[in-house]
Amino acid sequence: MQRVGTVSRTAQNLAIARADDESHPDIGRDVVDESLSSVGRVVDIFGPVERPYVAITPTEGTSPASLVGKKLYAR
Repeated sequence: MQRVGTVSRTAQNLAIARADDESHPDIGRDVVDESLSSVGRVVDIFGPVERPYVAITPTEGTSPASLVGKKLYAR
């Protein structure tokens, strides 16, 4: 598993996570929380190369607001 980052905000029904460094998951990777429950999928990478933002579309039944402050991982 690869760490995605911590969700800092929501925008347009997406959860936006800030990566800890320049490494980030590929677009299309599944995203899980610390308990390994599926919470979404990576749909975009944007921002500065040193610490990019990762846009995650939540799975059905998961609210983007409920992910704010959580550490997420790519499977």
